[in-house]
Order: sequence, then C-alpha cells, then structure tokens
Amino acid sequence: MNILILGSGGREHALAWAVQQNPKCDRLIVAPGNAGIAQIAECADLDILDGAAVADWACEESIDFVIVGPEAPLAEGVADTLRTAGIAVFGPSRQAARLEASKSFTKEICAAVNAPTAAYGRFDDLASARAYLAAQPIPIVIKADGLAAGKGVTVAETRAQAEAALADIFDGAHGRAEVVIEAFLTGEEASFFCLVDGETVLPLGTAQDHKRVGEGDTGPNTGGMGAYSPAPVMTPQVEARALDEIVRPTMSEMVRRGTPFQGVLFVGLMIDAGAPSLVEYNVRFGDPECQCLMMRLGGQVLDLLLACAEGQLDRAQVHWAEDHALCVVMAAAGYPGSYAKGGAICGLDALPSDSRNMVFHAGTARRDGQTVAAGGRVLGVTARGDTLSEARDRAYAMVDGVDWPDGFCRRDIGWRAL
Repeated sequence: MNILILGSGGREHALAWAVQQNPKCDRLIVAPGNAGIAQIAECADLDILDGAAVADWACEESIDFVIVGPEAPLAEGVADTLRTAGIAVFGPSRQAARLEASKSFTKEICAAVNAPTAAYGRFDDLASARAYLAAQPIPIVIKADGLAAGKGVTVAETRAQAEAALADIFDGAHGRAEVVIEAFLTGEEASFFCLVDGETVLPLGTAQDHKRVGEGDTGPNTGGMGAYSPAPVMTPQVEARALDEIVRPTMSEMVRRGTPFQGVLFVGLMIDAGAPSLVEYNVRFGDPECQCLMMRLGGQVLDLLLACAEGQLDRAQVHWAEDHALCVVMAAAGYPGSYAKGGAICGLDALPSDSRNMVFHAGTARRDGQTVAAGGRVLGVTARGDTLSEARDRAYAMVDGVDWPDGFCRRDIGWRAL
C-alpha cells in the first residue's frame, strides 16, 4: 500500500514509525513531516488544510490510504473531500469533528444522552460571561469554545485568574471569541482512546498526560509535557462505565443525527471514586499520548486503522503486551510563552532507536546539516519497559544524552502512578 499521513508533529512521527513496521506498507509519505520523520519516510510539501489539493496529490501519487493526524484538517473537512474522491481515509467528517471543534456542541450531545459531565454555560460576549462567572464557585474552568492546540483551557483557582482567561478569549487569543465556563470536577484525569466506525466501538488503550508546564502539575497549561500508558486509574470497571455511560451513547446519538463518527475518539475523563465524567472529546490521537500508544502497539496499528476506515472494526482485535511506555517532552525554554527557535540539538545520533527506545520529533528542522528546534514542544523521548519505573528510567537516560542548551523538560513524568 501507498500510505499518506497528514501532519508534522510528534504524533505523526509516532504514527509513521508504527505504520512503516507493517508489511502492508510499501511507500510511506508524511506531509509536511519534520526532520525526524524524514529519516523513516518521504516528506511532501502539501497544504494539509486544502482538501482538494490533498485529494489531487493523493490521486497523482496513487495513494491507497490517508491517515489524518491533527485536528485542524478534520475540522476543515479534508476527510470528507478525500472520501468523495474515493480515497480510503482514517479520520472523521467535518460534522463529526465538531465533537472537538465545538465544546458547546459536545455539551449539547452529553445533555441529549445524559452523559455525566460538568455543569456549564456558553457565551459569545464578555459581559454575559462575567455575569455568569460572578455567580459560580471557585475554582472554575474557562475553555475557549474552539480549536486551541491544547492551550485554550484555564483551571482558574482565583476569580482574577478566571477574569484574565475570559479577557484573553474575548481579545481573540484563541481565534473565535466564544467561551464555555464549566464547574470544576475533582478526581484524577485520564485519557481513554477508542476506535469507532459508526456504532462499533473498539477500546484502544489508556494514558495519562501532564498538561501543566511545571513539576508537580504547576504553572500554565501546555499541549502536554509528557505521558505514560497504561493509566492505572482506568480499571476495567471504570473503562466499562465510561463505555456504557459516555462513549457508546454519544456514538449512537451521532448516528441518530446523521453524522456518524469514524476515526479515533480521544475521551478525556475525570475519575472520582470510580465514577468517570467527561472532560472533553478530541477527534484525533493525543500528543504525547500517541507516542506511548504507538510504542506499545507497533505495526498492528495499520491493520486497526484500516479496519476502522473500512467499517470492519467488529472483526478487529487489539493485541496488547503487558508492558508500559513513558514519554518525556523536551520543550524550548519559555514555552508555552514566547521561545526562541533555531537552537542546535546534538547527541541524537548516539541514542538508541528501536522497539523500546525512540526519540520522536515534534518541532524540528534540518539546517546546515544539523537538527534544530523549530517549535515549542520539540522532542518526545519515549521508552517501553516491563514496569513503568523501567520505562521512566530508560526515557530519562535518553533525555540526559540530548545536548540542547535551549531545552527543558519536567523530571517527574509518571509521578501519579509511581
């Protein structure tokens, strides 16, 4: 098969790494890719938000299967355009992608199926939002109602923080000026990934992300500073409740509305005393959770994604090893605020690169024969082990082998489970 992956981050590097291990994969192209992806696949300079351009290119290159990595092309309807062109694609339609692109839409769906989630209000003007906020207890959660690259959520512990978050959103910090204000949920957060092809739901795995920039989960939210899989809080009982009370009812409602979901559903949950509540849906693999999942799943990923795209999930099965994976994100100093680009990253060639040790590139480029930083989150240093402690030690040993003065990482990834 000729396979095209859309995207340029650590998630897409991990997907490419897993897919190219499958014997069905003859030619692998990633658009636009990055410096790490270029070591294992072809990279193509494509505007991945232009569905017609992607479809035309895919036809010219005899692409058999397209995997859409990030959320933005899905929200733009790129998967719809590819399907119309007769190209097999992994990723939901534009209408189904609203589960991520609109937080208020997800709340509406939850209300329709009585799925447990936080009480909320949605506003498109600052005065109404501030009036609602004034009547709510603190802490409270302020969310930009749209795509915000994982950074549009503020857990406000004071009214001043909440007011500042509202001001940012209505000043256009995250695009459209619409906000969802949610009650604060207590418990432990976890990520639950499911493949879906309409109403068939196949659980794919669990993980826990570290969203805050600082150790001990302090500081502002980021796109994710590290992750590990599996998540111990996601017991079989919690997983069963999440499927029965949240995921399957949502998927049935999407079918009832004529917008069935096909792709991977990232279910963000808060678990309190064994009871899961929905925090958010995403319609793509999380980053850096994807790095951990791909490390554990390997080449079977292609078969699973194909089964999902072809509506044959009821015949698919996930084969898990009893192991653990942990990913440490190395980011540019200053992230998630302003940061410098272009700093040289040395030492990568000396690090192991195998089924148990991988450095996935997120924001890198090649310049004058060197790998340089080209983003905020730059590397996802990922390791597998028989225990989480072993995976952690292996990952941090690789982190210590990276020579990048402009970079930093959290040293406590996995602390909740450990």
